[in-house]
Amino acid sequence: MDKAEPSHGKAPVRGLWDKLSKTRKRLTDRINTVITGKKVIDPSLLEDLEEILFTSDIGVETTEQLIEGLKQRMDQKSLHKPEQVMSTLKEATISLFEASQDLSKVLGAIHVVMFVGANGVGKTTTIAKMAHHFQTQGQKVMLVAADTFRAAAIEQLRIWGDRVGAEVISQKRGADPAAVVFDSLSAAKARRIDKILIDTAGRLHTKSNLMEELKKIKRVIDQQLSGASYQVTLVLDATTGQNAIAQARVFAESIGVTDIILTKLDGTAKGGAVIGISQKLRIPISFIGTGQGLEDFEIFNAREFVEAIFA
Repeated sequence: MDKAEPSHGKAPVRGLWDKLSKTRKRLTDRINTVITGKKVIDPSLLEDLEEILFTSDIGVETTEQLIEGLKQRMDQKSLHKPEQVMSTLKEATISLFEASQDLSKVLGAIHVVMFVGANGVGKTTTIAKMAHHFQTQGQKVMLVAADTFRAAAIEQLRIWGDRVGAEVISQKRGADPAAVVFDSLSAAKARRIDKILIDTAGRLHTKSNLMEELKKIKRVIDQQLSGASYQVTLVLDATTGQNAIAQARVFAESIGVTDIILTKLDGTAKGGAVIGISQKLRIPISFIGTGQGLEDFEIFNAREFVEAIFA
């Protein structure tokens, strides 16, 4: 059983606490089990903690960094009781996020977001959630169906557009994605659109073919915006755990990524991967998806996230 949820005075924290229960059970419950009844922090306890962190999808390097941090605090005499381990890990994890989280550009006045990511990660649904998020702030949103490789992708975005009440710019299957983006940006300027959310293909005939297509879209955006900044947002499926890092590297190295959105965090015990992804890639996490509903989407807050998985 989980411990009683700490009171932070904010409703969203309770929702996050509930939705991350699978990750918390895989991580916190096991840590509590190994430290309960212990009188000292000995090598065997550290080995148990290392195994728990690693098997919670935090990753090898990040796990080593956290364990090394515990050892340093022991040497400095600031950590000497097992009951201090949880709070120490919590603060160390928050520090890892803070070292890589610079959302000043991502959450600023940028008005074009190009979504990239493999098929099946929840990209189109995430676009709809973001559209809803901005609409609740009174902003006018346009969705762009630049994944013309799959007819189903175009139709899915249209359905979501109808559901959230956002205009969708699309062409027939097989159309040039860059041309679709060009038309949408022209239309958005004329219609005073606040946010333009662009869906792109997650798979073409080859990986290089996909990356070249995405680069072409980027060039069109650069030309149309005349040097203005915009986001290239990578959507990752949290249920894939550490495998998401390899996926992220391909996109980051090929086209550049400004931020990451993690989806499906409510349905996985692999939420610890968020820590490793943030620390290893040094790409800020902007939003997280925690369910199927439009409201199950929120700006990522490192402290609230860590509080929800480290009881």
